[in-house]
Amino acid sequence: MDPITLKLTAEPIIRLALQEDMNAGDLSTEAVMPEAHDAVVDLIAKQDGVIAGLDVFAYVFRMLDDAARVELMPCGTRAGAAPAEGAGRAVRDGDCVRAGELIARVRADARVLLSGERVALNFLQRMSGIATYTRRMAALFAGTRTSLVDTRKTTPGLRVFEKEAVRAGGGLNHRYNLSQAVMLKDNHIAAAGGIAQAVAAARDRAPFVCTVEVECESLEQVREAVEAGADIIMLDNMDHARMAEAIALIGGRAKTECSGNVTVENARALADLGVDFVSSGALTHSAPILDLSMKNLRLV
Repeated sequence: MDPITLKLTAEPIIRLALQEDMNAGDLSTEAVMPEAHDAVVDLIAKQDGVIAGLDVFAYVFRMLDDAARVELMPCGTRAGAAPAEGAGRAVRDGDCVRAGELIARVRADARVLLSGERVALNFLQRMSGIATYTRRMAALFAGTRTSLVDTRKTTPGLRVFEKEAVRAGGGLNHRYNLSQAVMLKDNHIAAAGGIAQAVAAARDRAPFVCTVEVECESLEQVREAVEAGADIIMLDNMDHARMAEAIALIGGRAKTECSGNVTVENARALADLGVDFVSSGALTHSAPILDLSMKNLRLV
């Protein structure tokens, strides 16, 4: 995540998460560690996957202690082993990690490590789970012209983290929010009185730099969208044969996107269509977390 986004967009959300977890302090930590004491703890992978959100993980601890430091380990370092001399570059977002791998060591006041652990892991596990699921699905389109993109079906308040995780996993981001592009769905079309009217209104009112995408559920709608000059045509919940017919009908006059209950189990069947984009809400709403743990805290 770039530093500006981390500071301006992500920081307030991280702060809220910390306030939610200890709005009146951390009773457990205050009981066992009433005074400041430097400590270090290991971040360890408990299952194979793709890591994402390391900068967010580190930011949680820095919000609690400016002196907190996260030392990223060389790729492939095993838990319990010292990093080998000249072991190579440190792990970074988008890297594959293996169960039992030492990803990082966190150094800070022991009270900060204890109090910030859950929130830091919640962000990192969620983002890494999305990156892992995205990597699996993106691999299904390797060698094709099709790009995998996410949707706005994100956890409320966590979109900035979840869309960043999709990118770490090898997917692309669809529009971030309603302000970025025009997407005319069935209810917009109904409100405007038809596809031609909706596209014309969008061209008239939206900034000229915005693309106009139209969601179509039938071949007749596809014809209307092409004639209206849509930039992108989404083929929504069509069967395979109907999508192939729609893509032929469009004939390169607009970018094509297919959508509708796309999961890692069925995505491969779409690869031969030659569609430009496949969008999947499952990337963000159905990915399980990646199991990670902070272990072996020791005072120094």
